[in-house]
Amino acid sequence: MRGLTETDLRTLAGARSFERALGYLDAVSGIEVGDGWITARVQGTERYEVELTLDGPRGLSGACDCPYGLEGNFCKHLVALGLTVLARPGSLPRQRKAARERARDLDGWLSALSKDELLALLREQVDEDRQVRRRLELRAASARGDLTAVRSRIRDLLDIGPFAQYGYVEYADARAYADQARQAVSAIGALTGSGRAADAITLAREAMRLLAEAVESVDDSDGRLGQIGAGLADAHLDACRAAHPDPEELAHWLAGHVLGDADDGLTDIDPLDYDDVLGEEGMAVLRKLAVEAWRRNRRGWAEKYLMERLAKAGGNVDAVIAVHAADLAPNGHTHLVIARELEAARRFDEALEWAERGIRDARDLSAVDTALVDHLCDRYARAGRTADVVAVRRDHFGARRSLFAYQQLRAAARAADSWPAEREGALALLRADAERPRQSWYGGPVLVDALLDDKDVDAAWQAATGTGASDQQWLALADQARAARPADALGVYLRLAEPLTEETGNKVYERLVGLLLSIRDCHRRLGTEDEFTAYLTVLRATRKRKRNLMRLMDEHGL
Repeated sequence: MRGLTETDLRTLAGARSFERALGYLDAVSGIEVGDGWITARVQGTERYEVELTLDGPRGLSGACDCPYGLEGNFCKHLVALGLTVLARPGSLPRQRKAARERARDLDGWLSALSKDELLALLREQVDEDRQVRRRLELRAASARGDLTAVRSRIRDLLDIGPFAQYGYVEYADARAYADQARQAVSAIGALTGSGRAADAITLAREAMRLLAEAVESVDDSDGRLGQIGAGLADAHLDACRAAHPDPEELAHWLAGHVLGDADDGLTDIDPLDYDDVLGEEGMAVLRKLAVEAWRRNRRGWAEKYLMERLAKAGGNVDAVIAVHAADLAPNGHTHLVIARELEAARRFDEALEWAERGIRDARDLSAVDTALVDHLCDRYARAGRTADVVAVRRDHFGARRSLFAYQQLRAAARAADSWPAEREGALALLRADAERPRQSWYGGPVLVDALLDDKDVDAAWQAATGTGASDQQWLALADQARAARPADALGVYLRLAEPLTEETGNKVYERLVGLLLSIRDCHRRLGTEDEFTAYLTVLRATRKRKRNLMRLMDEHGL
């Protein structure tokens, strides 16, 4: 059992997947044990094929074709298989030994067969297994140098026809289609491995186009076609490195692919991966094409992406800035991106100018990127410009009028030793907001929250009484005021508790009991415990059918 323990499974899967696996122990079937692997089927949303590798390079590992497993995770289905095997501790060593013996016997038997006998056996498998037949047909066509035949087979492999009903491959058939399409990637890789890399380049590009056409008619919810697209991109890169195609032609193809002429959304190709193939000549052509495309469409996402990638790779900070500056976001986010790029290049004065410009140019300061505000304030603070920090925070608070903006202004003003004056102005704005007629307060007036956050309980109580407050604010007020104003707090708690006595549910009971504990504390402070006892007696008598409430009250000594 070395390499397969419950601890191993929990570590690889994580606590959540491990616990969820306990519900799948009865769903494991068809267990097959090899020398270093265990396979099975686990019935989940659909039937999944799972495989545990016992003696891999990094110890225990696994693979499952469920959506979570396809992302490279050690899923609950793998845990379920592992736990099922662990429940039979004596059988695994025996089965592994038997698997080794079967493998030796099979190898010995095959080695003893004559050429004719091996051919007969292989033909039998070809007749019975369509997947084997297709793989061997591709190899045969490749060995003959028959590019037309290989292209035809790849087109067949990527054809959705055999899997589509009414022209669309449903989710239930998508896996089978993906398994077939995956053979095209293997075939292209085999061409490169057999010295036919130039042909592999041609077929990889054609396969990308065919896959892009197919994906429009396939339910690829599990992302299998995306994995195939990534495989085609890798196969194309490997073929280019082996064949060394014309750098200018390759640069034109890469630019077209990234900029959308041939973009399929599946083969995410990074042109910089090809820098060793393109060389200086090809990279120069690629940069020229990128600049031309960007000048035609400075706001295009693909154009900006390609320009930025090439500019960064060449260390051209000014070009990177030009790309971003051509399409500035109204909330200042792009200004922040530029400021950070300039800081990375140690051009600090220019970086600060761009951050300041982002605040100045913002069309709506209430919607400005708060990360930009924080960035600018941080740079001012580092330079000892505390008055400028306060000014930015004051303007931002004036536009937003939120509790968080108030807290940030307070912190900045305290650092500048100017909070009393700033507080007066900020509260004046919040009072004006609170007194302005509104149909509803979501969460209550910010004025009350700000005064509560300042621990100015009397002013907060006065504001809540004068302009109104939400129940949550009244509760916070009562909690803060309970020690000094128990009678006022008691009134709040009783009002909030009353509607809860009519409701049901454990969450409601927990809130009600919390209020009852606060009510009891107020009565103790007022010396009116008898009134609380009478209140509690009536509550128990009228709500005795709520057994969970009664139990919770008992647990808290109520």
